[in-house]
Amino acid sequence: MLKDALGGYRGTVGELDRIIGEHPDNAEAFYHRANAKSCSGDFDGAVRDFTIAIGIGLRFREMIAAYGNRALAKMETGDIPGAMADFSEIIARKPGNRRLLRSAYLNRALLRQREGDAEGAARDRELATFCTPETKQQ
Repeated sequence: MLKDALGGYRGTVGELDRIIGEHPDNAEAFYHRANAKSCSGDFDGAVRDFTIAIGIGLRFREMIAAYGNRALAKMETGDIPGAMADFSEIIARKPGNRRLLRSAYLNRALLRQREGDAEGAARDRELATFCTPETKQQ
């Protein structure tokens, strides 16, 4: 687990390349390689691997994380519409984790504001307030 603590995400890119070569349908390997690529600054590679992992299929929790992490990588590459779409996907899937849902709303609000949609940004910030632990989600 030391690799996890150091940002290794259960293996180096090289180790994960080998696993993917042997098992090209291993969504978790693509997911972990995407995280490793993102940490090393290879955001285009991370987006590609998150996309493959999502396409193959992940468990719900990892799927939500993959959309969020892919959105952040897309932001780094300048793909603002793509990042907004990924945050919207998280919102549409309604994860039970209110912090994740709140983060998706707030990040989408930030992007909407950046794109000049002040009304949409305000709406998302308002919806994010319903995702705090003290209030009920609607």
